Amino acid sequence: MLIFTTGSGGKWIVFAEASGGGGGGGGGGFWYPAVLTTNVGLAIAVTAMAGLALAATVLYSHRGSLKSPWSRRRRKHALLPKQWKTFFTPDGKLSEGGVKFLKKVRSGGVDPSIRAEVWPFLLGVYDLKSSKEERDSVKAEKRKEYENLRKECRKIIHRYEKSSKLKETTGKSSNEDSGDLSQVFDSPGLEDEASSRRSVSSDGGSPVAEDLDHPVYDQSPECSGLLEGEDERDKSVLTCEDASAGDTESTDSDSSEDLENIPLLSVEGAEARHENPKESSSLSKADGNSKFYTDEDFATWQRIIRLDAVRANSEWTIYSPSQAAVSEMKAQRSAQIVGLKDYDHLEPSRIYHAARLVAILEAYALYDPEIGYCQGMSDLLSPIASVMEEDHEAFWCFAGFMKKARHNFRLDEVGIRRQLSIVSKIIKCKDNHLYRHLEQLQAEDCFFVYRMVVVLFRRELTFEQTLCLWEVIWADQAAIRAGIAKSAWGRMRLRAPPTDDLLLYAIAACVLQRRKLIIEKYSSMDEIMRECNSMAGHLDVWKLLDDAHDLVVTLHAKI
Repeated sequence: MLIFTTGSGGKWIVFAEASGGGGGGGGGGFWYPAVLTTNVGLAIAVTAMAGLALAATVLYSHRGSLKSPWSRRRRKHALLPKQWKTFFTPDGKLSEGGVKFLKKVRSGGVDPSIRAEVWPFLLGVYDLKSSKEERDSVKAEKRKEYENLRKECRKIIHRYEKSSKLKETTGKSSNEDSGDLSQVFDSPGLEDEASSRRSVSSDGGSPVAEDLDHPVYDQSPECSGLLEGEDERDKSVLTCEDASAGDTESTDSDSSEDLENIPLLSVEGAEARHENPKESSSLSKADGNSKFYTDEDFATWQRIIRLDAVRANSEWTIYSPSQAAVSEMKAQRSAQIVGLKDYDHLEPSRIYHAARLVAILEAYALYDPEIGYCQGMSDLLSPIASVMEEDHEAFWCFAGFMKKARHNFRLDEVGIRRQLSIVSKIIKCKDNHLYRHLEQLQAEDCFFVYRMVVVLFRRELTFEQTLCLWEVIWADQAAIRAGIAKSAWGRMRLRAPPTDDLLLYAIAACVLQRRKLIIEKYSSMDEIMRECNSMAGHLDVWKLLDDAHDLVVTLHAKI
């Protein structure tokens, strides 16, 4: 404040106030001259100018903090049951083709109480434009298809066990009387069974499996396994034991991409996805002559599934009270039905959950025999099984999820390498300084985020955070699947368009959030890997999504 006295006795009082520009907003200053001849006028002027200065400071500080499409507000509320009901028309269809519904999920996730209703829409089990009557029909059809898959599983298990007993009998008889062999091999179908067998990558391992090198597991002691509490697990936890590696080459990567454009089908449909669609033979016959698997292959998958299932953690229990309160009798009966073993140390809820995992994963191995089962898939199914209480509903949601995630479990790792390459490109485009540092450490291929890609942040986030992240990712994928164009999102004033690669932008954002630490303190890829593995429980999922969408806005066209 400057005071000048005039010759006539009056006083010129000039106020000067400058704002502290925030975040690079800058800001210049405000000059307001005033002539005041009384103390009252002086007080009024001081009060007015203080108010203006405060308002300017707040305005500029807020403007300087705007960094991404979501940071104009704190996290929006999740989709609630009341609002969920308002999205439907009288005939049970989602209004506007589900655009508003997807926007809501994309910005805040789904309330836990309605996840079982909402997820089938997000995962493609139900079409966004379907009526209630159509969905009821689809549900009944898919229930029947799942039951048929389970029947085939039981047939294969029974046939394999019978064959194994015959082999044991044959081995004992050969030491006593060679003449008994002819009687054994006269058994119907046994010769065909034996001739159809081929070795699988189990105990001995296939040449392909032996060449796999996943640094995130092999070099880091903190990452010896995917599931919690599994100190005894083999360190190569993500090595896929795909039986087809023995005498068939992995199919071209196009086969995986073709899968995304085909509706979820029964076992017969699985053959059309992976083989010549003109062939009429059905995989549901499961007679050991399929190109993709034999009874022995299925037995190998089953063995690994059972081991993984009993190791699943129990953090899901608070989100599924009905499953958590299952009786011991029901749990034991479920375990016996699927042949679960070594579960005496588990409480009933975990036994029941493990039995469900076995049933659903065995069915999926038949549904998608090119992938079969690989360790890590149980991590993706466990949250879905905890939300979807009916096995057939959980199965089809999981199958919808795996349309994208199945790329992560191919033996040739084409899908994994493509995703790591995109993460690398995002980092390079956004922060060239960080990328050059990674190059110096020979870590520009971003293999230190391998685990994040394979199980979609399942180990880095809490259970609830994982579900929120997945729901936002699924909403993007559902929008693309439904053909919702960028213009539709533009009309809703949402800057970041839907993308199939939101997970990869989130992973890149996670690395970029630690750029200073990586550049200044880490001098090897092992150190970066340890940092990534120690993120569990220390990530803010909504900040992560905020930064990921910011990257989508600025880099989507370039990537």
